[in-house]
Amino acid sequence: MNQIKIYNDYSTWIRKQFNERVQKISVDAGFTCPNRNGTKGIGGCIYCDNKTFSPAYCSSGKSITQQLNEGIDFFSEKYPAQKYIAYFQAYTNTYANSNILEKYYNEALSHPKVIGLAISTRPDCVNDDILNLISQLSKMHFVTLEFGIESTSDKTLKLINRCHNFEDSKNAILKASALGITIAAHLILGLPGESKEQIVKHAEIISGLPISILKLHQLQIIKDTKLAQMFEQNPEFVIIYTANEYINLAIDFIEQLSPDIIIERFTSESPREKIIAPNWNGLKNFEIIAQIRKRLIERDTWQGKFYYAK
Repeated sequence: MNQIKIYNDYSTWIRKQFNERVQKISVDAGFTCPNRNGTKGIGGCIYCDNKTFSPAYCSSGKSITQQLNEGIDFFSEKYPAQKYIAYFQAYTNTYANSNILEKYYNEALSHPKVIGLAISTRPDCVNDDILNLISQLSKMHFVTLEFGIESTSDKTLKLINRCHNFEDSKNAILKASALGITIAAHLILGLPGESKEQIVKHAEIISGLPISILKLHQLQIIKDTKLAQMFEQNPEFVIIYTANEYINLAIDFIEQLSPDIIIERFTSESPREKIIAPNWNGLKNFEIIAQIRKRLIERDTWQGKFYYAK
């Protein structure tokens, strides 16, 4: 590999931006989603249970400031000296008019230990007013706008009840990028009906978009979700990857991915008692990352090895 870095990791990149450790703190501003409240659909995405990734301090019943204070208290025990990014994570965090969004975003930015925002949303829930607001904030603060793409296949997006298509993702990303907004994207590897070849193809497709940061994670079947019901009725509906198989799949994926894209994560952790499958015996994110790094070296490969800019 000579001097080629095995992959473009987020932790190194974010530390370079601020010359110190930076921690995201999740906040719940009380939003919903258009595929939950009947605007576009009901029930939400078939795999979704926000409780599986929302920390205890994160609750829409508390103010943004209170959630940030509790989150900082939690993390500062381990890392007393660091800065924080307010992560608007739960549900769709641009699903309101721009005046309401401006109030919430500014409340977070007014916290003395918060140096920026990460705003998680859907590509069909941004308009010109919202993008202009985020663009203006990004001129004064560190801001990333995270779009849930999940898949580049419209067939898959329909199956998982996203209620938007990949063209929506492309249009939103191009529009936001043109306004100077730093774009993060989210993909799930292993969605129902997708072969390994289709999953790896996603990397090539999204590499053609102005995405700066990518978050990957394995499909998890969570109790009390629509996906859990579908899996119970037909276990062959989903391919269940072992940890070893997923590590190889993730590496196959990033070999095709533009080396300019920063990888923020490879996996997601949910409470073990909530997970039906896959069963990875409690492996933590950092353990999976360590295995991915080791396997990359063993395979003499790296992010973008087979990437060719069009």
